[in-house]
Amino acid sequence: MSSGVDQELVKNRIAEWSAAPYDTATREEISQLSAAGKTEELEDRFYRTLEFGTGGLRGKLGAGTNRMNSYVVARATQGLANYVNAHATKPGPLRAAIAHDSRHRSREFAETAAGVLAANGILVHISPELRPTPYLSFAVRKLDCHTGIMVTASHNPKEYNGYKVYWDDGSQVIPPHDEGIITEVNKVTSDADVKCIDFQEGVAKGLIKVMGAEMDEDYLAAVLEQRYDEKLIRANQPRIVYTPLHGVGGTMAPRALKMWGFEDVLPEPEQMQPNGDFPTAASPNPEEGAALDRAIQLARRHDAELVLATDPDADRLGIAVRNNGDFQLMTGNQVSALLADFILRNQQKRTPGMKLGMATTVVTSPLVKKVADGLNAECPLVLTGFKWIANVIRQWIAIPNSPRFVYGTEESYGYLIGNHARDKDGIVAACSVAEMAAHAKANRRTLVDELHELFKKHGVHFEWTKSVTLPGISGAQRIQEILNSIRRNPPTQIAGRDVVKFTRLDTGEVFVNGKKAEPVDLPPSDVFLFDLKDGSRVIVRPSGTEPKIKFYFFLCDARSGMSSDDVKKSYRDLEGISRDFEKQFLALIGL
Repeated sequence: MSSGVDQELVKNRIAEWSAAPYDTATREEISQLSAAGKTEELEDRFYRTLEFGTGGLRGKLGAGTNRMNSYVVARATQGLANYVNAHATKPGPLRAAIAHDSRHRSREFAETAAGVLAANGILVHISPELRPTPYLSFAVRKLDCHTGIMVTASHNPKEYNGYKVYWDDGSQVIPPHDEGIITEVNKVTSDADVKCIDFQEGVAKGLIKVMGAEMDEDYLAAVLEQRYDEKLIRANQPRIVYTPLHGVGGTMAPRALKMWGFEDVLPEPEQMQPNGDFPTAASPNPEEGAALDRAIQLARRHDAELVLATDPDADRLGIAVRNNGDFQLMTGNQVSALLADFILRNQQKRTPGMKLGMATTVVTSPLVKKVADGLNAECPLVLTGFKWIANVIRQWIAIPNSPRFVYGTEESYGYLIGNHARDKDGIVAACSVAEMAAHAKANRRTLVDELHELFKKHGVHFEWTKSVTLPGISGAQRIQEILNSIRRNPPTQIAGRDVVKFTRLDTGEVFVNGKKAEPVDLPPSDVFLFDLKDGSRVIVRPSGTEPKIKFYFFLCDARSGMSSDDVKKSYRDLEGISRDFEKQFLALIGL
């Protein structure tokens, strides 16, 4: 038994969920755990209610108050319905859009949520089958909805599911709506508080409407608007291998690529099949190179030039590029910078004289902002999470003479080109990266060559991340101990490099050479930034959706006037010292 846990509460909840009206499968699942003496497992399932965070729900599948199941989904959705009914920010009959990914029980959860919203007087538009997250964001705006739900656990392991909540402009909720929804969800403490109708009954009564093919066509047309040069694409198109990693991307990406003019696209056949077990993918997360292994093997066999991989809900994109005879994985930071340069340059040609803007996050490579600054584009830095990039779009639309938003990006493989959606979009990103590769090919270069050109202008950047998973109650306590240690005693030197600036986003405080400086104007968040004298950087933050603490490392060689050979050598040198640098920092904070 873990200390600090209310054992009586756990015992009562186990008894409650072991009896009617809970369904037979739920009761049997708990009974089997009890019979097997799985005391710690049962405690973890019932010691708390699965937290409805600022973005929604995410957790392991299973019976229990601290798991993803239809009962938890129904209660959370009732809280959302209560908030929307009281605080909708646009007129008209209340409407919602719902879509889901390929994970286990995703359709069940989507239909459960639809039944709750419909019973609460909210007309529901639901996708006919699995669809990407950006499609849901687009649908919320297209259908003039007041809210939206995407049932997904994004790129988490197969044991997880969840859902994201969207507001009426198609973005994930931010203050004050996120906090207001959480308050309402926390008030729903019993299944008796939930209003719900059967899904099929809702459809029969016209309270739930299944979206038709026209939504697919409208979304794809909106994506196509971000194409720059069809003629160049058709003359220089690379051979592409695409994989949705058993997720939803297969419903949209191949069609989108073909519409853009890419005719030579080879889908990875087995991974085109939606499957919540992700059976042939080493990982469903394209941030991990192993996720692209199978697609790269196919690309080698067919002499392809570009590999594109979307994650299970198709809001993220990973890529690999043929370079010097084999495939090189490119990081989210590298693609973020390349797209910034490509999009801003092409938009300047398309709309000369227009003030352009983009946005990125504080944990994304400093190279991205350097590219934007070099092209005279606005580029505010926001907190981690695409909802904060969407908030920039919202602000710029509302304020006269603001820049025109053309691009948003984050290091974790998330990109939005245009503003047809208000969340990252792996479909439009796949098409834009493919066009960028075509432009490079027209100049007899690869995307790796293009990256080296950026390094010549803005310095060589080598970045990587480290995640430390600390599960359970003790893990959560350990994460807090690490953060508190940083607050009390932040390192002043890392691997022999002086820390010249320490930023605490939890308080907004900034310390330059140990002295307080002008505070940063961002919402409070447990993020800590260490800027070093040579231009390198380290960032620490806990994950908002998983039991992890994340570290972002940025090494920089800011010398000017480097040749191509200099750039390659500098990159290898930075990579060579990276593990030592990481080790020394983690040791400084007690890991």
